[in-house]
Amino acid sequence: MLVSRRFLPSTSLLVAFEAVSRTGSVTAAARELDLTQSAVSRQIKALEEQLGVELFVRERQTVRLTLAGDSYAREIREALRRISSASLNLRANPHGGTLNLAILPTFGTRWLAPRLGRFLSANPGVTINLVTRLSSFDFRLDSIDAAIHFGHAHWPGAELAFLMSERTVPACSPAFRDSHTISAAPDLLDVPLLHLNTRPDAWEQWFANNGVSFQTVHGMLFDQFATAAQAAVAGLGVALLPTFLIEDELKRGDLVAAVDREMESSERYYLAYPPERADYPPLAAFRDWIVREAAG
Repeated sequence: MLVSRRFLPSTSLLVAFEAVSRTGSVTAAARELDLTQSAVSRQIKALEEQLGVELFVRERQTVRLTLAGDSYAREIREALRRISSASLNLRANPHGGTLNLAILPTFGTRWLAPRLGRFLSANPGVTINLVTRLSSFDFRLDSIDAAIHFGHAHWPGAELAFLMSERTVPACSPAFRDSHTISAAPDLLDVPLLHLNTRPDAWEQWFANNGVSFQTVHGMLFDQFATAAQAAVAGLGVALLPTFLIEDELKRGDLVAAVDREMESSERYYLAYPPERADYPPLAAFRDWIVREAAG
C-alpha cells in the first residue's frame, strides 16, 4: 500500500525526535547521536514542519513533549525498536528466516524446548526466538509471528491450528498425601489447594465434575504451572496440574495423585498466527512440525 511521503519522515528525523523525547534534552540527545545541538534542533523543527504539528514546548533551555508529541513518541519508539529487531534478525540469519514465537512458560520449558532441537535439525536455516506471553495479544501491534495458545478455538484476527487436548490431575507430594486424610474427592476441600491465576475456576470445575458440593475454594495463587508444581513437590498443598507437564515428577515419585480423578480440560492448545503470515516459510515449516509432534 502506497503511503504519502508526507507521512513517512526520514529515519534520521525520527531517531533525533526519539532521543530528545526520551532524554528530555536536546543537549543529551546531541551527545548520544554524536551531532551538534543545532543539528538536532533543525531535525526536530523539520519533523514538526513535515507533520504540521508542534511536538515540543520550548521553555528557555529545556524542552518538554506536548500531548500530541508524547503520544507520537510512544509509537515511534516502538516502531524504531521493531525496525532494529528486524535488522538484527536479518543480520543474524541472512539466508534463512526468523520465527518470533510467543510461548506459555511451562509449556515452553517442559514440552517444547526438549523437542525443539528436532525442528532446528530438520530446518537448519531457521532461527526461532522465544518470548513469553501469558494472554492473547494483537498480532498487528506486536512483532510476533505465532503464539502457543491455550483456550477455546477463538483468537480475534488469527488462525488456529489444533495441537492437543489436556488432562489435569490433583497432585501433591507423597509426604503431603500421607500426612492428610485423603481417600476421596470431597477430602480435598479440607486441605490447602494451589491455584493458577490464569485458571481461577479450575478447582471449581474439578469439584463440580466430581459431584462435590462446595461453598468457596481458597488457597495459594501462582502465575505459572512450574512454580505451582514446585510448591506441590515442597508439600505446600495440592495443585491441579496437566499430566503431560509433570511426567518427570510423576515418574520420579516427587508428585503423586492425591486422588485418582483426572479431568479433561474444556480448553485446548493451539498454534495461533495472523492469516497474512500463514505462508511465511519459517512459520509454515514450524506449524507442520509442531502439529505432527503434538499428534505423536
